[in-house]
Amino acid sequence: MPRTKKVGSAGRFGPRYGLKIRRRVAAVEEKMRQKHTCPVCGRKAVRRISTGIWQCQKCGATFAGGAYLPATPAGRIAKRGISSP
Repeated sequence: MPRTKKVGSAGRFGPRYGLKIRRRVAAVEEKMRQKHTCPVCGRKAVRRISTGIWQCQKCGATFAGGAYLPATPAGRIAKRGISSP
């Protein structure tokens, strides 16, 4: 499929929406599909189950996170505020 060379998974949109947006979508999806670090066991085995639901393949821990990443910038700030004395 030669039309996906520049935009990867966003090639499914064809010529619609413009190259910049398709590249941005491809970058977000690429980050989403890689394995992330588990907050419980620390292993890189967290996969997305559905929107905002993440599960570790090793320990089975299921937790809520961002739609595309398990930890959002706003969530990190909130966690910092909660855990500080």
